[in-house]
Parts: sequence; structure tokens; C-alpha cells
Amino acid sequence: MAKPSYTKADIKQIVQDEQVEFIRVTFTDVLGAIKNVEVPVSQLDKVLDNDLMFDGSSIEGFVRINESDMYLYPDLSTFMIFPWATDEHGGKVARLIADVYSKDRTPFKGDPRIALKDAVARAEAEGFTVFNVGTEPEFFLFKLDEKGEPTMELNDHGNYFDLAPLDRGENVRREIVLTLEKMGFEVEAAHHEVAAGQHEVDFKYSDAVDMADKIQTFKLVVKTIARKNGYYATFMPKPVSGINGSGMHTNMSLFDKDGNVFDGHDADKNLGLSDTAMHFLGGVLKHAPALTALANPTVNSYKRLTPGFEAPVYVAWSASNRSPMVRVPASRGLATRLELRSVDPTTNPYTALAAILSAGLDGIDNKLEPSAHVDKNIYLMDENERKKAGIVNLPDTLLAALDELANDDVVIDAIGTHITDKFIEAKKIEYTSYRQFVSQWELDNYFMNY
Repeated sequence: MAKPSYTKADIKQIVQDEQVEFIRVTFTDVLGAIKNVEVPVSQLDKVLDNDLMFDGSSIEGFVRINESDMYLYPDLSTFMIFPWATDEHGGKVARLIADVYSKDRTPFKGDPRIALKDAVARAEAEGFTVFNVGTEPEFFLFKLDEKGEPTMELNDHGNYFDLAPLDRGENVRREIVLTLEKMGFEVEAAHHEVAAGQHEVDFKYSDAVDMADKIQTFKLVVKTIARKNGYYATFMPKPVSGINGSGMHTNMSLFDKDGNVFDGHDADKNLGLSDTAMHFLGGVLKHAPALTALANPTVNSYKRLTPGFEAPVYVAWSASNRSPMVRVPASRGLATRLELRSVDPTTNPYTALAAILSAGLDGIDNKLEPSAHVDKNIYLMDENERKKAGIVNLPDTLLAALDELANDDVVIDAIGTHITDKFIEAKKIEYTSYRQFVSQWELDNYFMNY
């Protein structure tokens, strides 16, 4: 499905015809949270003329209070009308995703979406026409109580690809899919995942910026439709101990004017991958420790990245098993791609994709070779076997990942020093708060023994 191309006149006409009452202009902060400024339709001209201002000092990781005035420049191609009524009058609300500009009308260095657009521009300067991305976001559904507050009771006890009655979330997923399609998504599949109460909806790949926009929209839709049906949807990577967590496997490929440059046209060499794909892979593997801070940005992310629950914990790649960090799906030709399996849905998609792309470009520019592919189940290999195979561990805590990020110039350059500094500062505060909390596990294991 082609990305829509709207003019200002088009949007004004649609707003009039559909009787839209409010315009919600959204953007994303440094930590990946969706923010918005909502204005009545009477202010549409101001929005479309890039004259809508907001207080940037109130947004995580943006600017100081004496630099607070900022502008929102909407991307007209992101215009859509939310397909649910917002009040008893059935008033419609439309959405535009915006880039953030500073008071002097220059692109704001702390805007994650602009960081991704800059990374894509660098790829284009090297002759690559598009960085295609397809994601597989997972989420859990929990029941709401009589007050509408989330409980820890899962909505079903289903398993991978189960049907009703075990999969009680089936109708919710269907409504999510239908809503997404009304909003221009091309949904390819939706199914129950491995864990009880866990679900996945996959939508068609697109260019990196459009995919990041879609991920943010997808999260909003899932949470809205879940609550409408009496459930709470969470993208928390590991909300329940002892069962699989939620990931967001990220499939990616680079194209130039002649097609998919990852396709090697030779099944007997490099598993059918091109030299360009191998070098891109080499860059991703080299920078994997720093990428982890962005791909897995919460304390809870590292509860998912543990052996035994299908999530990767080692820097390795393979075509034949799912234990490494990067898998090479069997499809070739235009569908040749790499699948990064470590990413989870708490990631800021803009900064994560900017960093992944830049890591891959570093591999291409410097002809980095990946380690040999690993066909054995890495979880069953002992430490000596992993060492001989050149397999190293991913960071196992948020703090360790932040230290890797702080020392990786390529990843820092991908997202800029402003975003890097603000992100590390906020996440270290988060980790310090976590360290100060005494968990039930500690009480159970230490209170009576010491």
C-alpha cells in the first residue's frame, strides 16, 4: 500500500468533508514516549503552516526552560483520522506526526525522528535508495478490574497459534487488525504468541521512517482497542516471570536503484547473502553491545534477555536456528533480509533504527566481516565452545548497555550527542531508582537466612 501524498488543500477538504473537530499533532520524546498537542480544527491553518508552537522544556530530554519555545512541522503524509469516536457527539479527531524545530526554525537535534531521517539521508548519499524495515511487535493483554484499572490476570491461557476458546484475545486482535486497516496499515498476520495472554500483529514492511511512525501508531491503537474491550495492553518486555517475554523482531534490507542489495544471487556463498549484506551484518554484530542500550532501554528489558525463553543473549548469527541475535530468514531475491531478534517493543523506534542503520553502514564502509554463522543451539554450548566460536554475551543489565553506548562513537554519531547525553542521563537515574528498590525475591531469599 503506497504511502499517501497529501497537500494542504487535500487535508483541509478531508477535514471539512469528514467533519473533523480536533487535530492531534504528535511527536516522540528522547525516551520514545508519544507526545501530542491537540488543537481545534479552527487552528488547522496554523498547523499546516508550521506555526504551531509548544513548550519544549516540559518534554523529557528536550531543552532547558530558557529555550522552551519550539515549533512542530507536520509531515502531511502522516495525516489520518482516528476511526473511533472520542465523545458522545461522535466528534472525529485527526492525527499528524510532526518533526520538532527549534525557535530559530532549524531542525531540533533532540528530535528522534529527525535523527532517523538524517541516518537515512546518509545511506542515500552512499547510493542506497531505501532502508526497508518490517517489525513483529508482541504484547500482553491483562484484564481490567471493575474500576477500569489493570490487574495482573492474563486474558487467556492460550499458546502459539491457538484458536478460541483457549485464545480469548481473538476478537480483540481482530478489532485491532480492522482498525489498523482503516488507518492505512497492510496487516499480514495476527496470532496468539507462545505465552499465555501474549499476542502478535505483523504489518507489511516499509521504509524506516514510515515504519517507525507505524510502530508508534500501532502501540496507540492496541492500547485503545484493548481498553475498549475491557483489557489492558502492555508492551513491557517481561511483565510475568517464568514465561516468554515480548520482543519486536526487526527485519531489514537495503535497496539501491537495481533492487535488494542484500541478495547475493548465489545460494552456495554466504547462505545466499551478498558481500554488502555480510558487511552490514558485520557492522551490526560489532556495535551490538551499544545498540542494546537503545533496542532494550528499560531495566525490565534484561529480564527478557535471559536463556531459556527464546530471546537472544549472545552476539551471533545463523540461518538455521533462532538462538542467535541475528537470523537470516530463508527467503531470497527481493525478500532477502536480516532479522535482528534482540529488539523489544519499549524501544524508541526512531533512535533504534537510526543506530542499526548506521552500524550496518559502518560495516559496509569498512568491509567488516561477521564471525562464522552458528548452526548449533547456543544455549546448549558451554563457555569454551562459545569462546572458540567467537560468541560474546550481550550486556545483561541496562547499566552495562549504557556503558557500551557511551563508548561507541558510531552509534553516538547516529543519534547525536544531544539525544545520547539526555538518554544516558535519564536511564542512569532509572537504574539508580531500581537499585534502591528491595524486591520480593530478595526478601524471600535473604530475610530469613541472614
